[in-house]
Amino acid sequence: MDLYGEYTINYGNVTHSILLPVLYSREEFEDAYTYEGEDLGATWTKDATAFKLWAPTATAVSINFYESGDESADDLISTFDMTADVNGTWKAIKNGNLDGTYYTYSVTVKGSTVEACDPYARATGVNGKRAMVIDLDATNPEGWEADTNPNAGINITDAILYELHIRDLSSDESSGITNTGKFIGLTETGTTTADGISTGLDYLKDLGITHLHILPMYDYGSVDESKLNNPQFNWGYDPVNYNVPEGSYSTDPSDGAVRVKEAKEMVMSLHNAGISVVMDVVYNHVYNAEEFCFNKIVPGYFSRISDYGVYSAGSGCGNDTASERNMVSKYIVDSVVYWANEYHIDGFRFDLAGLIDTDTLNKAIEKVHETHPDVIFYAEGWDMKTDVTKKGYTLATQSNSTLIPEMSFFNDYYRDTLKGGDNSKGYATGNPAGYNAVKNMIKGYVSWSKNPSQTINYASCHDGYTIFDKITSTNSSATMAEKIAMNKLSAAMVMTSQGTPFIMSGEEMLRSKVNADGSFSSNSYKSPDSVNSLKWSTLSDAAYMDVHDYYKGLIAFRKAHAGLRMMTADEVNANLTVMSDTPAKVVACHIKGGANGETSKGLFVIYNGTSSEATVTLPAGNWTIYINEEKAGTTALGTANATVNVAKVSAMVLVQE
Repeated sequence: MDLYGEYTINYGNVTHSILLPVLYSREEFEDAYTYEGEDLGATWTKDATAFKLWAPTATAVSINFYESGDESADDLISTFDMTADVNGTWKAIKNGNLDGTYYTYSVTVKGSTVEACDPYARATGVNGKRAMVIDLDATNPEGWEADTNPNAGINITDAILYELHIRDLSSDESSGITNTGKFIGLTETGTTTADGISTGLDYLKDLGITHLHILPMYDYGSVDESKLNNPQFNWGYDPVNYNVPEGSYSTDPSDGAVRVKEAKEMVMSLHNAGISVVMDVVYNHVYNAEEFCFNKIVPGYFSRISDYGVYSAGSGCGNDTASERNMVSKYIVDSVVYWANEYHIDGFRFDLAGLIDTDTLNKAIEKVHETHPDVIFYAEGWDMKTDVTKKGYTLATQSNSTLIPEMSFFNDYYRDTLKGGDNSKGYATGNPAGYNAVKNMIKGYVSWSKNPSQTINYASCHDGYTIFDKITSTNSSATMAEKIAMNKLSAAMVMTSQGTPFIMSGEEMLRSKVNADGSFSSNSYKSPDSVNSLKWSTLSDAAYMDVHDYYKGLIAFRKAHAGLRMMTADEVNANLTVMSDTPAKVVACHIKGGANGETSKGLFVIYNGTSSEATVTLPAGNWTIYINEEKAGTTALGTANATVNVAKVSAMVLVQE
């Protein structure tokens, strides 16, 4: 298909010659061809299946039915013509029970015909090349109708977010998990290391997290599902079919129903363990723009392409999604709503949301919250250069956070203040010079955020070095005990600041990503399991288990104290005071009793990033220590009044009871 030759388009009685990329963003095109129906894709019943496809530039469309989902198989059953319908859609009804039947569309535009998967596919065959008609109810686990969000009713600042890649959980042999790298690996209970230490689902439940943030679990392009006997790894930020679970995470990617069923089983098992599920979604770009089914069916519509045929690539992945176009916006909204409804997803993390317009994201949030008000939304809000195809659209960057108040954003200011850059130290990692910034970030909001409810606080995530590798690389002469102290301080800061805490899986067991040459990986997106897997056996080492216990205690303490979880800047300003009389570079704050429903008489939080013990003056009264340099939790560790000594490179939190 030649996107950049002239095409003849009829509007009423007037004929125009125009380039497609120019046409798509014209008001006349949007008015004529915006379809608002809810029936795109294949709608199954036992008696017939209705097909609806949006293809406004097509002159003919037919459906190809296949016996299998393998595009290399020569197993065409039949073809079936579709009929043009309203707003650029095409429709067809095929009688009979088509459950399990694979299909594609053949679409003709200006004499050229292409075959493509259904953009609204709910199931596919191996590698996502053929869609599959599916009876979704038949994929529901027993008890699915009663399955609900186990953390319904909590605020986002009450959440404890834990980021995990499906393979990382089970790919190391020490996991004891049978279904390695599969959705259902997260349904297994009773799994342990050789030393009897709990792993997998039991471990996550015991740790106390509220939300499991799963790296991309939709169908992505960088793993060959037909060759799973050869270990393959990718983070999955390369979408192919947005509404289909990734086949490599299923036990049989050749059967389109299996991945759907097993993804639901995983969600239900997590819910039964008290853990909500956050899905990492990547609507800002696709794996291969020219081969992406939406772009094949409506040539170039899904992507931002200049009048000269150049793809905008602010994503760094060769293409940017044109979310400002009506039918792309609808597609994104429909997709998010589908995952919330069909898979009971409890939260969405948007990759590079700064490439997506705020109108689209606000619509998605509003539509989901109509039926699922407890679903949480957060995003990367980095300001990336992109060429928006329509005027008047605002992108969902941090600086525009006030325009999308129900969306939280990763707080890179917090991250960099805490741990420093790749080659520099931060407050918790050996350089307390940034203490003034810490005084701001403890409040949970910064220049771009209106409230702490919009900030996600973190020390590390899948991007960049793990926090322990970062500490090690910038403190090469530090002892193991000194590095552990820095790791503990970073965790305590994340867990006791206002805002929402986010943990990278394995932080709590000093996770390290070591390449074959002994260097640390800061970008392990396609590194082998040997680099990415969680090394469960390290928990047999008392020092590693001690750090795990510290994280577990921090989580329990945060859950027990509502004063750490205020939602608004007004609440923080009324109830939190940053102390002005602390020793140099030591940061402390007092939180009033009653703040956000805090049941104690007050909290006192202290961070000492210096290399010396510090004596800190306490507010009047008797105080009980619950967090210090060694332990954290809901068990008293001692008492203090008037003053307290805080160990070097450590945090202390006291409660007035």
